Amino acid sequence: MRTEFLRGSKGPILSGPVTSKAKPTDRSPSASRFDPGRAIDVLGSFSFIGDGERGALVGPRGDIVWMCAPRWDSGAVFSTLIGGTSSYTIAPHDRFTWGGYYEPRSLIWRSRWVTGSGILESREALGRPSDPERVVLLRQVRSLKGTHEVDVELKPAAEFDRFPLSEVHRADGGWTGRLGDLWMRWSVPSSLQVRRFERGARLVGRMVISPGKSADLVLEISTIPFGDDVADVAQSWRRTEEVWRSDVPALENSLDPQGASLSVAVLHGLTSSSGAMVAAATTSLPERAEDGRNYDYRYAWIRDQALAAQAAAAAGVPQLLDAAVGFLTSRLLEDGPDLAPAYRTDGRRVPSQKRVKLPGYPGGFDRTGNHVNRQFQLDVFGESLLVFAAADRLGRLEGPSRSAARIAARAVASRWREADAGIWEIDNRAWTHSRLMCVAGLRHASNQRLGSTSEVSKWSALADEILAHVSSTSTHAGGYWQRSPDDPHVDASLLFAALRGAVSPDDTRSAFTLEAVVEQLCEYGYAYRFRHGESPLAKVEGSFVLCSFLVALNLHQQGRSAEALAWFERAAGCTGSSAIYGEEWDVRERQVRGNLPQAFVHALHLESSVTIK
Repeated sequence: MRTEFLRGSKGPILSGPVTSKAKPTDRSPSASRFDPGRAIDVLGSFSFIGDGERGALVGPRGDIVWMCAPRWDSGAVFSTLIGGTSSYTIAPHDRFTWGGYYEPRSLIWRSRWVTGSGILESREALGRPSDPERVVLLRQVRSLKGTHEVDVELKPAAEFDRFPLSEVHRADGGWTGRLGDLWMRWSVPSSLQVRRFERGARLVGRMVISPGKSADLVLEISTIPFGDDVADVAQSWRRTEEVWRSDVPALENSLDPQGASLSVAVLHGLTSSSGAMVAAATTSLPERAEDGRNYDYRYAWIRDQALAAQAAAAAGVPQLLDAAVGFLTSRLLEDGPDLAPAYRTDGRRVPSQKRVKLPGYPGGFDRTGNHVNRQFQLDVFGESLLVFAAADRLGRLEGPSRSAARIAARAVASRWREADAGIWEIDNRAWTHSRLMCVAGLRHASNQRLGSTSEVSKWSALADEILAHVSSTSTHAGGYWQRSPDDPHVDASLLFAALRGAVSPDDTRSAFTLEAVVEQLCEYGYAYRFRHGESPLAKVEGSFVLCSFLVALNLHQQGRSAEALAWFERAAGCTGSSAIYGEEWDVRERQVRGNLPQAFVHALHLESSVTIK
């Protein structure tokens, strides 16, 4: 096919053979049949693909509605999810019903559509091993039954739609262009007839896929210009498959083998080459409509990564444990007692919150950065010690990490009396959870002898001192742990105390805290974090999926196996069709809420799966 351009025209004039089944002129050049402005799908319908350096959300209509490039905290190049116009869609031209599934032990997603003429699939993945400077987005469309006309639209725009596609040129086998400071290369099959609209900012085409045939499309976005090294598509797929098989075990002896393997894959997909694991791939997805509670989670929270490391240690996934140990070690060695609650994946501080001038996901608004950059959270030192001790038990702790453990222990000694923002990042108080996590970390570090004999003795004594203080100030008259000395209510995070070994499961406060959480913070078999004043639990926020898994693990620890299994099964079902967890589950509407995929929920799902038998 030959493409010619007229001066002043909005798109090319196509000449050459055009089949009757695939006429590019079937649509108006000024409008797109992929209308991102009118509606966006519910969060539970999106699947997640990631390579550790960045991630993308794929919608049921074959639309990639979210991806930041080149890295997690970069501006989005596909932003339809939060009201932008940039996206990348491959979908049947005919009417269809949708579905999809992950290939075993991977984040390779298969969108599956049943149309009036048969069945069509699109295989989606971010290429691995990943390159921090280059995104490789693989899409392979295959007809399983029937002949299909397939519509394709590529409309990227860097920095949340600020820099649309420009300097577009037809290249051998595809197209090249610029996205602000980024370079783009799009390799497409010869059967795809592409037209340019909006001065080349949007590329639209259609192709025909015959029964049993497939077509590959490869989108690359890079921080440096491309050379002549065009990727071998078959090899890219093979290497991606091999890396996933190497990273993700089958976990056949777990309670939920398929789900547990997917949680491992998600955690790998969120973990960068620096070892840092971001809390989620997205920003600005509201926890509750029109409530103002939507945040940017594209950063590495120390606590979240520690929870993932504990799950990895329990499941026997050494790569994830090693990544966490490496990242925590580097942060403690550099920042010491000033360890921040969260970082960018390269170790820089989290930026302050700001708006990016997009409408936002319905019910929310756009936001980047996070106010966590102004907080002190005491429990991160205890969580770090727990990770180092877990690694040492498995023979995976080296010298620098032992030095980091000593730094964390000294930080506890010097700062444990300070008020902190706590696990839920609210007002500064002497939160009971924070101090109990420090007790647990010190105990495990002492048991593993991560320091000298004198240091270990001091750590053990310090753990006793903190526990005695917390026991005297934060034990409720009802026998359970209360949130803080000045807040007598219970908090689901206090279930970590017995689970992580701050106190024994036989300690009466362990059983009483579990009963108080179930009685005061649970409805219909789902757990909430804490009560917001006198308001009903479900009125203020959704159930917290992490907390439901915590209840299951505590029931198991207390020997209440049947109840633990029931709680696990309910919590495990708090997903949409793709089995990806968000932060919250709206019990009334049966919907996923908040940013996704939420790493600490997948971590507790994994830990529960391999612990509850």
